[in-house]
Amino acid sequence: MGIHILTLCYLIASVTFILGLKMLSHPTTARKGNLVAALGMAISIFGTIFLFEHRVDGESAHLHNLPLIFAALFIGSAIGFVSAKKIQMTAMPELVSLFNGMGGACAMLISVIEFYHYQFTATPSPNDVLYLTHKLSTLSILAITSGLVIGSISFSGSIIAWGKLRGVVKDRVFKGQRALNMLLLIVLVSSVVILVGITPSVSYVSTESIDPLNAISQTFQYISNLHIYLFYGILALSLIYGVLFVFPIGGADMPVVISLLNSFTGVAAACAGFVYNNQAMLTGGILVGAAGTLLTILMCKAMNRSLLNVIVGSFGGDAAGAAASAEQGHFKEVSLSDAAMVMSYAKKVMIVPGYGLAVAQAQHICNELESILEDKGVEVKYAIHPVAGRMPGHMNVLLAEADVNYEKLLEMEQANDEFKTCDVVLILGANDVVNPAAKKDPASPIYGMPILEVELSKMVIVNKRSMKPGYAGIENELFFQPKTSMLFGDAKKVLQDLCTEIKAV
Repeated sequence: MGIHILTLCYLIASVTFILGLKMLSHPTTARKGNLVAALGMAISIFGTIFLFEHRVDGESAHLHNLPLIFAALFIGSAIGFVSAKKIQMTAMPELVSLFNGMGGACAMLISVIEFYHYQFTATPSPNDVLYLTHKLSTLSILAITSGLVIGSISFSGSIIAWGKLRGVVKDRVFKGQRALNMLLLIVLVSSVVILVGITPSVSYVSTESIDPLNAISQTFQYISNLHIYLFYGILALSLIYGVLFVFPIGGADMPVVISLLNSFTGVAAACAGFVYNNQAMLTGGILVGAAGTLLTILMCKAMNRSLLNVIVGSFGGDAAGAAASAEQGHFKEVSLSDAAMVMSYAKKVMIVPGYGLAVAQAQHICNELESILEDKGVEVKYAIHPVAGRMPGHMNVLLAEADVNYEKLLEMEQANDEFKTCDVVLILGANDVVNPAAKKDPASPIYGMPILEVELSKMVIVNKRSMKPGYAGIENELFFQPKTSMLFGDAKKVLQDLCTEIKAV
């Protein structure tokens, strides 16, 4: 009876995961979608704890160590709740990377534990020279090893991504790195194929009953242990590849990397679900893996990058190109009063949010500026680049937090069609996503990346703290164009003063 109820719990959880993901596609239902998916996860967790049964010597057995399980649940939930509650929006990408890394680590540890479980649960008789252990099916060892590789890469790669976003890990590029990464990937795939081929037929040798002088027995023992050495060798190589894969990636490309690593964790979780024959785990992993993969492909398209380049770790361009940041001319500043005057009498204003807006926590005052301008008859819209910020959808989440009308958020293609009809474009902390070098300079590390073509408007006002280059580390020639004016200062303070000036016009 308990088994049938548990199956129903997994079915309910799977349905809630699908519904939750569907609801996440729109800002008005996203919060509710999170709660629905979380409810399904809770049902599957507690259903497993209280209803799971397995057969031992023909008798039914349940989970043991419930106090340890609940202690772990409490500690993990408390850490997750406090971390998510206290995190600033600017640090959200770091938290996402860290949590994603923990998911990869879980999948990795599951593979290690299950491989050990399959190989060493049975104890040989002292009289047996060779003892065949519980054999793995080809699909089982493939699922375990795939979860090990993908989970390990996701774990180590996410930790490096977390360090880069936090500023404690710098880009590391050396000659031949792309070739080394490709070689490591080939070795990993080859090792997995070999391991899958030899594991179902390996034997365990009872060392107590082997004559050390018996060469045949020694040979059997070596062959039987080879798959174990290979398994842990794959684990080490996967962790190393995850580090080398993320190290050279440029800062402006981190949203794509985070999305890709997220899809890795989903696939690793699906592999664990296959190993345990757990429908909820399998469904959740497939959904995360598929959604993350599709998002990665869409973002690669938005960045005009190859997914293969992401995988081999050459994403982000040449470091030498990124270092080129010499000023290309003279810029001009605009006063608050002049900026307020121009925007007050404009017919259409487009706001381009960037990481600087998130750093200043200025999304609410930005929404207030929008309201003030609309009261004066000005049409206000927002231009959102797919990779603005530090993670996928960063600007959408930021503006949704300030209750900005979702209908006013234009995707890149829509915004580029409307820039030519804009009187003023106000750029708030965005840099690389509006850099014309992406279209004009083949030597630039962001060359080929589709950008917001703000230079098509009549006037561009750029709010920045300083002339310091953006996350990609390159100069922005937009700042030196005749129609561009710089408005220096913290985004929140500047917008507050701008609101006051516009009210007075």
